Amino acid sequence: MVAGVGAFGPVVADASPDLPGITAQDLLAKVQTAKVDGLSGTVRSAADLGLPALPGMEGSQFPDLLSGEHTARVAFAGPDKARVSVLDNMAERVLTTDGKTAWAYDSSEREAVKYVLPARSTKPAQPRPEKDAYDPQAVAKQFLDAIDPTTKVEVTGTERVAGRDAYKLRLVPRTDKTTVGSVTLSIDSKTWVPLDVTVMPRTGDDPAIQVGFSSVSFDVPAASTFAFTPPQGVKVTEETVPAFKPHSVTPPKSVTPKTTPQTPRSGSADDRPDVVGQGWESVVVLHNADLTPGTNGPLDQLLANARTVQGAWGSGKILTSKMVSALITDDDRILIGLVTPDTLVAAAPKAPR
Repeated sequence: MVAGVGAFGPVVADASPDLPGITAQDLLAKVQTAKVDGLSGTVRSAADLGLPALPGMEGSQFPDLLSGEHTARVAFAGPDKARVSVLDNMAERVLTTDGKTAWAYDSSEREAVKYVLPARSTKPAQPRPEKDAYDPQAVAKQFLDAIDPTTKVEVTGTERVAGRDAYKLRLVPRTDKTTVGSVTLSIDSKTWVPLDVTVMPRTGDDPAIQVGFSSVSFDVPAASTFAFTPPQGVKVTEETVPAFKPHSVTPPKSVTPKTTPQTPRSGSADDRPDVVGQGWESVVVLHNADLTPGTNGPLDQLLANARTVQGAWGSGKILTSKMVSALITDDDRILIGLVTPDTLVAAAPKAPR
């Protein structure tokens, strides 16, 4: 959700362009079917959700992307070509794929990993998480997928984003079980692609998340854009990605009350996250987190002072911020979402162990 933060001036100018009127229904339909052959530009993101690092999420991009401000140069061409270069603290992280080979490079570590992709791979292997985090269209989709009858959808005006005329499409959850107050999408008036996503919390006047282009071109990037040559002296490790098999790679699954939640889980294939609930009330369930006291630094102190909750499902501790709530159970599960603490507790009995 992510997704997915403070306002940064260069992204949105003050001018409001004069565009033809459009209904929310028609604009939403255009956004959901928008497709371009390629694009490139600079994306700025900002986030401050106030949530501490959680066990089981180390080594992923998520803790980094959910805090602070970041700038990335991005390029996309079709479903199998993507490049994201994140510029942070005088360092650069590059994730790129041309559909046959993927690279992950960290200049601060002076290391690069080359991934040899299987023939006819349907998805780029490694760049995807960070690619989606710095793709306003992908971030917008996370919130568009949450639209249900409890969502108010309206067109609230126009603006200029990255030098382009855009409509503002606002989504307002009508449920009080989410911490999301509203989501505003800036929609390009020519391509119908989201250029900027701003998430406001239910309480407070400052944006919680903002991801948007400060410059963008919808020309298809050259093939050479997605090639990568490691700088001299960089340590290179090569890995081969196994061929995609539908039965061996299973996405996060949605859990309904009919699911038997108490069935023990075992094996690495069962360590994938589950999703409990739908739309704005979705809760992600992580498994097998290492919560041994004394091994998690600041998190130990937070847990010691956190509110304890319990039920037939067991017991755990609740951590909250202005947007994110997390329930850390005594059996090493983490339930996390853009929901209220009570929503997490209600989801606990449905969450597989």
